[in-house]
Amino acid sequence: MKRRAFISLLCGAAAMTPINVYGQRVTKVPKIGVLWPTANETEEEPFIRSLRSGLQELGYVEGSTVILENRFASRQYDRFDALATELVWLPVDLLIAVTLPAAIAAQKATLRTPVVFVLVHDPVATKLVNSFARPGGLITGLSHMSLDLTAKRLELFKEATEGGTIAFLVNPANEQFARLAIEETTAAAASLGLPLKVIETRTSGQLEGLFAEMAAEGIKSLVLASDAMFFGERTRIAELALRYRMATMFAAREHVIAKGLMSYAPSIPTLFRRTASYANKILKGARPADLPVEQPTKFELVINLTTAKTLGLNIPPLLLARADEVIE
Repeated sequence: MKRRAFISLLCGAAAMTPINVYGQRVTKVPKIGVLWPTANETEEEPFIRSLRSGLQELGYVEGSTVILENRFASRQYDRFDALATELVWLPVDLLIAVTLPAAIAAQKATLRTPVVFVLVHDPVATKLVNSFARPGGLITGLSHMSLDLTAKRLELFKEATEGGTIAFLVNPANEQFARLAIEETTAAAASLGLPLKVIETRTSGQLEGLFAEMAAEGIKSLVLASDAMFFGERTRIAELALRYRMATMFAAREHVIAKGLMSYAPSIPTLFRRTASYANKILKGARPADLPVEQPTKFELVINLTTAKTLGLNIPPLLLARADEVIE
């Protein structure tokens, strides 16, 4: 009787066991946590679309073979620490950190979860990685090279504008990047013989007052540091620049589409598509330490000719001929 009872119990347990334990291998759907600097998916739409497109090209189906857990810092960099910790505890299999503050927060939040950064300007100088070729640790990604392009950006801007003092607008809340950006821009302006005035702002609410002050000082040229706050306010910034008749130079094409004057930078959507390939390699077992930091090799000069005409600027024909895109 005991033997029959034991066999009955064993058969009953087998009947209660989920069939997929025996009939097929259980496959975990990987989760990717993404730290975005802006307020919502609408503000990041072109870049989220590019990341999703890159994943789709590699065979991932969102919701089926991969899950994206997006978190938005609402342009408040001090929120990244809590958001990164939340994703690590969820848990996710990989963190994608957009901008330097997000990458720093992600790196601090975990000793086990791999991190891929994007739109980080100098990951070596900011001590995210040991070197471009051998990142070391759990973090690697794609450099934006915004700082490396500073001198070239100012040189092109000088060709297009009327001279005089150039204002450089930077967000000091993005502390490490702001410090490096001010140093690079000040040195580049000095080498080109351009008078430069550094202007800092932490909030979008100060923008209109700052434009009015710059205009009152006779400033007609403005260069903006790469920053999530400025990107989120790109349409408003372009409108203010047109109202106060101020030429503008940016580190992203999207600002020029919004009626800014010029940009010189790598294609940011392309960087996000490439980010998907890093995610794919790591999810398939590659170690971040073995994946060199990728640097862009193609840079686009974009000029909004309609904006130039509105400002009364005559862009030199040779400069227009060198442009990768002229918006009319």
